[in-house]
Amino acid sequence: MFLSVSGLMGRFHPVLVHLPIGILLLACFFQWLSIKERFALLRPAIPVMLFWGVLSGIFSCLTGYMLSLSADYDADLVEQHQWLGILSVTASLIFYLLYKFSFNEKMARWFSLGIIVLITITGHLGGSLTHGSDYLTSALHNNQEGPALKPIPNIQEAALYPGVVQPLLQARCYSCHGPEKQKGKLRLDQQNFILKGGKDGVALIAGKADESEMIRRILLPVSNEKHMPPKEKPQLTAEEIALLHWWINTGADFNKKIKDLPQTEKIKPVLIALQSGNVKKEENAMPDQQVAKADETIVSRLKKAGVIVVPVAQNSNYLSANFVNANADSLIVLLEPLKEQLLWLKLDHAAINDAAMPVIGKLTTLTKLQLSNTLVTDQGIAALQSLHHLASLNLTGTKVTAKGIERLKPLKALRYLYLYQTDVKNQEWTSLQKAFPATRLDSGKYIVASLPTDTMIVKPPPKKM
Repeated sequence: MFLSVSGLMGRFHPVLVHLPIGILLLACFFQWLSIKERFALLRPAIPVMLFWGVLSGIFSCLTGYMLSLSADYDADLVEQHQWLGILSVTASLIFYLLYKFSFNEKMARWFSLGIIVLITITGHLGGSLTHGSDYLTSALHNNQEGPALKPIPNIQEAALYPGVVQPLLQARCYSCHGPEKQKGKLRLDQQNFILKGGKDGVALIAGKADESEMIRRILLPVSNEKHMPPKEKPQLTAEEIALLHWWINTGADFNKKIKDLPQTEKIKPVLIALQSGNVKKEENAMPDQQVAKADETIVSRLKKAGVIVVPVAQNSNYLSANFVNANADSLIVLLEPLKEQLLWLKLDHAAINDAAMPVIGKLTTLTKLQLSNTLVTDQGIAALQSLHHLASLNLTGTKVTAKGIERLKPLKALRYLYLYQTDVKNQEWTSLQKAFPATRLDSGKYIVASLPTDTMIVKPPPKKM
């Protein structure tokens, strides 16, 4: 019972700790500002702020100690942060006593300067515990939002774990499960820790990726509280998930080279892309080959009917079509002559149903298709199996089910699949992700943090005199 209560109280530490920091720093600022006679009126406020700063600092130290009992953080770093926090509060108490009993202006200045230094170092260590020791400098040398893996010139000669898996874990997992922080008592920076697992058991089962907790957590919808990484952290790409899945399925070996491991048809293109460095990061990527110009007569007819037809890039013959202002049901057949040039097709909220899908299925150059909030069902989805270049498909707000989505398994290029507000059931997400290991399934349900500025204060009208 004590551990559960202390664990709950410890979670308030990141909230409470900012109170004494702000109060004590302001008191120190007032101390130096009051040196000038025109700011002398600030002096009576200094002992009041020191009193409340010390009191809130004591509560912060207590909650910080309770948080440390979770053992989720590096012990040495926690100890340094803990004792410097205690020292900061002690120095602030002495500073308060100087004002209360034997005020010495010169000594008070030095104490205030020392408190500023102590709070700065203590705060930095606290930030390192939460975000990692390189939090301030990481933005200068490593873009965590981008790919975690650099191109490997000779991919077959590379050792899978040190060359691919370890850099991937370092970029995506170490901030919560590294040497400085071990959320859930799970540490993923060394072989023995990976095999040991955390408080919920082993993280992986060699040869059984789908049964491994590591993969299971990654494949959960982003909105699920158990999804890893947390939704506010950079997420693994479909290719990165496929590599981790393959590593575990091949035995989770820490020494073997890639050439010595069995390579499935699904992992071969991922390895080739990793070697060449030509992994397309977004569904908006364009084909490398050139294409002839589209029939101007057809394009003109579509534009006159209200369809927005524009090149996807400057000096490119590839096109994008948007039916936002047009009757898609009667115009969809006009797209077939553009099947070599049409790259992106937007039909969101269009009045189309399964009858239009066979025509769309003939647009084999499509890489991006948006069908959100249409009347498309599982029957129509089957007609899209011919779109082998399709990288992004948006089915948000449609009546498609998991059974219908599984018909798209032949689409090896599919990397993004948006399924928010569809008839896919919660219990079907895991099996669906197994069917599409290289595809990012987006379930929506994001929670946006509320800000004070989001609140509108309504006041009654002034009374008439």
